[in-house]
Amino acid sequence: MDEVRLDKWLWAARFYKTRSLAGGEIGKGRLSVNGQAVKPARAVRVGDRVELRQDGFVRTVIVLGVSESRGPAPQARLLYEETPESMAARETLALQRRLSTEPSQSIEQGRPTKRDRRKLADWNRWSASAEPE
Repeated sequence: MDEVRLDKWLWAARFYKTRSLAGGEIGKGRLSVNGQAVKPARAVRVGDRVELRQDGFVRTVIVLGVSESRGPAPQARLLYEETPESMAARETLALQRRLSTEPSQSIEQGRPTKRDRRKLADWNRWSASAEPE
């Protein structure tokens, strides 16, 4: 076997949990092989360059082996090699995420308490303008 469907290879290499998820990502245009847009049935061969968008950045891998069956993670890792540029970009992104502020800290007020809801309901009840008839 010297070639395999792209969706099967992505599943076997453990980039996606199911083949249908891999096929969906391919259908959305988030993957390319050798710089070209692809379909799930596209054959992948050793030496192909696969670019996939995951977690907000483009991950570039070189196909080192093909497999139609999903095996353990160490075996799946032998099917591809990530390019040094891609690894550097991933590490930079991880560092930025680690050093950035927690989004929940920007929220000054959280969910209203029961007391706040009662005040709001009371205000809404009396704020309606009652015009005399």
